[in-house]
Amino acid sequence: MAKKLTLEEIGKLAGVSRSTVSRVVNGQPDVKEEVRERVLEVIRETGFVPNPAARSLAAQRSGILGLVIPRSVATFFGDPYFSRLTQGITQACNEQGYMLSLFLFNTKKDEEMLLPRIAQHSFLDGVIVQATTDGDPIIPQLQKSAMPFLVAGRLNQMDDDVSYIDVDNLSGAYNAVEHLIKLGHERIAHVSGRLGNRPAADRKLGYEQALRDHHLPLDENLIVNGDFSEEGGYASVQDLLPHKPDAIFVASDMMALGVVHALKEAGLLVPSDIAVIGFDDLLPARQSTPKLTTVKQPILRFGVSAVEVLIDIIEKGSIPPRQTLYDTELIIRDSCGASLS
Repeated sequence: MAKKLTLEEIGKLAGVSRSTVSRVVNGQPDVKEEVRERVLEVIRETGFVPNPAARSLAAQRSGILGLVIPRSVATFFGDPYFSRLTQGITQACNEQGYMLSLFLFNTKKDEEMLLPRIAQHSFLDGVIVQATTDGDPIIPQLQKSAMPFLVAGRLNQMDDDVSYIDVDNLSGAYNAVEHLIKLGHERIAHVSGRLGNRPAADRKLGYEQALRDHHLPLDENLIVNGDFSEEGGYASVQDLLPHKPDAIFVASDMMALGVVHALKEAGLLVPSDIAVIGFDDLLPARQSTPKLTTVKQPILRFGVSAVEVLIDIIEKGSIPPRQTLYDTELIIRDSCGASLS
């Protein structure tokens, strides 16, 4: 078995001190770039792996990040969005040398009991919180603590000094509805997400803005609130059909799949009778019949970026807040009637 190298020995090979090697290993900024590169080259050549316990002790960190899924995210295991997001977060944690701890709350009691412990304990270096609905106590509790955190998504209740990453939901929805208008549709319905949810609200605003800009009436009978589930999308069709929509913009792919299923059961063809556009670009959207036109958001990259930004907050502090919006892309497939072969 090869001898395990020490920081001192790496320092000798690179021509620097042990403390310089330690600063490079722990990602500290006060090292000249050429020196950093020399040390990293020696580390690559020797296959040196720092002792995790010693590294954590020196940096006063645990090397563990938390992913907090609030109680109101009831579809975590059934919605492909969350598995894709978690995949990106896990991938980035592995690349950055962090472990990931997942916190799921089933009841309000669980949330009330565990949230203070998450916010106050030192076993986490920082947490990523999946944004849910306004009024959720998680954000205010974390703001009062010293725990570095990042919100994946936004909430209306959030202050300007909260760090978050999100996608441009309003623009994505606008582009989808505008596409339907350009295809000649005039009675465009909307199945929105859960009330109090910022992405759902922004997607609804984008829908409304596109109608206004193209001088189409806003008919409240053509707007139905869903819950981001396939069942919710399916149920919404019963409320919409009496008002004779010729197209439906749906705030998530899972709801859109439910919409398509309900339309088929009602004897209607998609897109011949009613065009449908979803939001997310999840795998089921590409496998459905017809294939679903949708607004693509970079979910995997979103998860990776959440970890990268959180680590930056841990290392450099939360001021200024990091606030990033990612662009979306309209993916045109069969369900809107524009790409049938």
